[in-house]
Amino acid sequence: MSSAMTHYMELLSTSQPWHLLIFMAIPVICAETLAITEFIILFTRDLTGKAKLVSKITGIFAGLYFTGIFIYLFINAVIPLTATGGWRGPFDVIAVGFYLSGIIPFVGLLLIDIGIIGKKRDEVGRMKLHAIFVSIFLVVAHIAMIFGMLNPNLLVSKGMM
Repeated sequence: MSSAMTHYMELLSTSQPWHLLIFMAIPVICAETLAITEFIILFTRDLTGKAKLVSKITGIFAGLYFTGIFIYLFINAVIPLTATGGWRGPFDVIAVGFYLSGIIPFVGLLLIDIGIIGKKRDEVGRMKLHAIFVSIFLVVAHIAMIFGMLNPNLLVSKGMM
């Protein structure tokens, strides 16, 4: 085994602080901003105020930004690691896979915020869908973080991967 660090953690720890900011801080700050604005809207019942505007702008930005991250990492990490057998075990694949699966909720948020999905729902219905996508991102991001911090050698026995 070449390393006791998943590729996820290696990515975040190299080129400090840039990779940490680009691949972790910006997406997580977007998700936290979205979660906070969802709470503000829920508690104030103001569906047209500043919190709603911040939520919409953040949702659009996050969807576009994470699409770029997804494409970059898929081309520069997933394809080469898969082609060369460079994965460091199941925890490594789980961490990277869950991180990249964040594309689904972030693109969902983008599509809601630009009016492509949820058109037939009222504002409250769109907000519910929005909150579901924010929640999904937070779950997959945390799963990626947990598995990313594990030693990838824990599940690998001699002769496997």
